[in-house]
Amino acid sequence: MTTPPSAFPDVEKLVVDVLKADPALAGVTVAVQAPTGFDGTQNAVLVNRRGGAWIGDLHLDKPLVEFEVYGPTKEAAHVTANAARRALLATIGKQIGGYLVSDVEEQDGPRWMPDYLYRGANRYLSVIELSLSVF
Repeated sequence: MTTPPSAFPDVEKLVVDVLKADPALAGVTVAVQAPTGFDGTQNAVLVNRRGGAWIGDLHLDKPLVEFEVYGPTKEAAHVTANAARRALLATIGKQIGGYLVSDVEEQDGPRWMPDYLYRGANRYLSVIELSLSVF
């Protein structure tokens, strides 16, 4: 079995870059942290790695990526959630940076989830697993 790399790919940056480049998400804040002044009612996708696994024999990172998707209405948040998942699912077979996205699998979502931090928020959550071949 091969040892894991000294540092995993910065999957959060990779996903943020993919989503920011998608025309369907123009005007949506895409970030790993809520921007200053955020109250949960803006169009936003917050991206976080929730874990995953290194498959040494395949030289493959399989991160779990969570999307917290917000909008001014429940419907707007749902539209944005679907645009974000479509954009990431479209990366299958593409080389991004120094990584090949060999698979994208939805693990959960998008599902409606109240946000107790931002009372007026309209939020959907989803979790997607990527398979990133490391060169």
